[in-house]
Amino acid sequence: MRILLLGDYSNVHTTLAEGLRALGHTVTVASDGDGWKNYPRDIDLRRTSLLSTCWRIVRAFASFRNYDIVQLINPIFLPLKAERHWPFYRYLRRFNKKVFLGAFGMDHYWVKAGIDCKTFRYSDFNLGASLRHSQENDVFIRDWLHGEKGRLNRHIAHTCDGIIAGLYEYHASYASEWANKLTYIPFPIRSDKAEADGAGQQLQTVPNRVRFFIGIQRDRNAYKGTDILLRALQRVQARYPDHCDIVQVENVPFAEYRQLMLSSHVLLDQIYSYTPAMNALEAMARGLVVVSGAEPEHYTLQGEHTLRPIVNVLPNEDDIFAKLCHLVEHRHDLPRLSAESRAYITRHHDHCRVAEAYLRFWESH
Repeated sequence: MRILLLGDYSNVHTTLAEGLRALGHTVTVASDGDGWKNYPRDIDLRRTSLLSTCWRIVRAFASFRNYDIVQLINPIFLPLKAERHWPFYRYLRRFNKKVFLGAFGMDHYWVKAGIDCKTFRYSDFNLGASLRHSQENDVFIRDWLHGEKGRLNRHIAHTCDGIIAGLYEYHASYASEWANKLTYIPFPIRSDKAEADGAGQQLQTVPNRVRFFIGIQRDRNAYKGTDILLRALQRVQARYPDHCDIVQVENVPFAEYRQLMLSSHVLLDQIYSYTPAMNALEAMARGLVVVSGAEPEHYTLQGEHTLRPIVNVLPNEDDIFAKLCHLVEHRHDLPRLSAESRAYITRHHDHCRVAEAYLRFWESH
């Protein structure tokens, strides 16, 4: 098949393309590289000036015809405002066989589920029955719930051929309205590349000093909870100065980020999720122990009943502190958790197996 993957978050489409190509399909990835992360792509749609960006997109779209499958990373699949997406979406629908929507990040249904304070015990938008108030969340609610982004999202969900959710949270967000055209497929990971990176070598023996890695996006620090993670981690280092090191990075390109990560033992990801996302999964494939969300609902959706390598933390500094202290005090468990993390990725996220799941869904809808 000829497949167009339009847009990218966290290397999802780039990795999926590698799996599809390994299975013999022709795949084009067109994206802006997810901003400063600069993920690989076949067609570069990065935003510069409005005029040059629109010209670049229009030229690219001239070749976006006669694909068997087009998959959008998000309702906002181009580096343009929502109102400018409408003609491009209509073009894709008219000149290609099938168009699918990815539920992989911020969108109307994720915001709606978060603010109802019922779908999730906690999320980026709620803690129990209380909303998390922030300037960032106010903008998301305005744009995605009431604005043009939300209108575009609802239209695409209604008219596309199917919707693929990459995390439990996104599946739960869409399930009440779109169960008839929705599926869950885990994110794809190149475990073979992870082995080439030296996966697990840093945890083949019990370390005397545990190196914790935390990556911070300055504009999303409070939103993802890395501010709380960092405070808890600094408390751990103060308690165990002889057994705890912190590797902290901010807003570095993906290739550099990955190399810095590989020197560590434990990765701290995010605290408002039920599910480990791409950043955590990439770390697990390389043998790091991950501190993130891993609630029972996530394992149930995957059909996983035995492997539990992810250190599940609640959005609470004291809970995080206690679990990080436990890791330092029980350093002898780290090699086992490292091996289980790699086994978990092989079982659920191998990029070729994930690509096969996509093909089955695409062909059935």
